[in-house]
Amino acid sequence: MRGGMVLRVLQSWWAPRRMVRGLAGMPDATLLAVLMLAMVLALLAQAPFHARAAQLDPSIPLDARLGGAAMGTMFMMPLLAYAVAGLVALLSRVTPWRLDARSSRIALFWALLAVAPATLLAGLVAGLIGPGPALTLTRSVAGLGFLFIWGAGIAALARRL
Repeated sequence: MRGGMVLRVLQSWWAPRRMVRGLAGMPDATLLAVLMLAMVLALLAQAPFHARAAQLDPSIPLDARLGGAAMGTMFMMPLLAYAVAGLVALLSRVTPWRLDARSSRIALFWALLAVAPATLLAGLVAGLIGPGPALTLTRSVAGLGFLFIWGAGIAALARRL
């Protein structure tokens, strides 16, 4: 597939199986870069919410909030992502569809990156509007989009026995 990363992310919303299948030959170093880019975008998406929270409750300053978010997002989440991908690959052994660990990582990491636009929108809504129906809707779209793209990626890369 031709095109830049932004085009690929957008295409993941309407043709996720084809998009993930095209990523099957992605080198491990690039796969790690995809995960880290997804984490950076997730961290950026949290910034408006933390800015709002720091305005409403100044007892915890913004830099402390962002520091904690950075620690969790940039250091803990990648470890969790690798663990979840490994667990999904392991659990696939009890199904008729086999998913090796690398394919599991591709499906999960790409889903995390592909859902970044919705995550960024949800972050803006959290920071500008706050709790309410709009935030619930944007977070639901981001969550369901992630599950849809991840599931389609798993289906595209799994081998049927």
